[in-house]
Amino acid sequence: MKNLFSATDRPIKTFMNAQINYSKWSAQPILYMLILFTVFLFTACKKYEANKQKDNSSEQVTKKNGNPDAELASPNSGLAPQTLLELQQVRAATARYQNIEHAFGDSYEDIGLVMPNMGYHFLKAELVSPVFDMKKPAILVYNKKNNGNFELVAVEYAVPIDPQSINTPPEGFTGKDDEWDFNTLDTGWWTLHAWVWKDNPDGVFEPMNPLVIVQ
Repeated sequence: MKNLFSATDRPIKTFMNAQINYSKWSAQPILYMLILFTVFLFTACKKYEANKQKDNSSEQVTKKNGNPDAELASPNSGLAPQTLLELQQVRAATARYQNIEHAFGDSYEDIGLVMPNMGYHFLKAELVSPVFDMKKPAILVYNKKNNGNFELVAVEYAVPIDPQSINTPPEGFTGKDDEWDFNTLDTGWWTLHAWVWKDNPDGVFEPMNPLVIVQ
């Protein structure tokens, strides 16, 4: 009988050991799944943060220069959002020229043109181009403060008139709000002002600004 029980007991122990080994083996896929889930969750979080930063990048372009959203959007609420964004980009690209010494350093020259309700014009001739680049205005427009220092008030673009299409203004900012002037002062250019550094109650693209009192 002892031998019989011993013989019977051996398969039972073998089966139990097999069950235990099986339990250990089956835990491995669960562990792998947990690791994969953790990696997936981490990757998803990183992608979310990257997309969030990308969505906010256009708003951060000019935050360091005051609050251009308020300065531009409030007086120009009738403009398309894309046009406002482009004007903000112009501010960012020309912010350094608030110090006129930087304009001189970048080859802008005083051309002796002083216009009422505009100001003092400084030209970089190499930027007069048939290709419109809103971040590279050919002309910077300043006015003088009471202390005699120059203050940047506007930028101005200059595009040569196409002799094959004389009456067609250049492609400028998004939309139809920009006001191109034809052959200003017999220059042979189309010119466009953008009052991105001083509010113009007549409109950001109007050539004259009643708030500018030239000194």
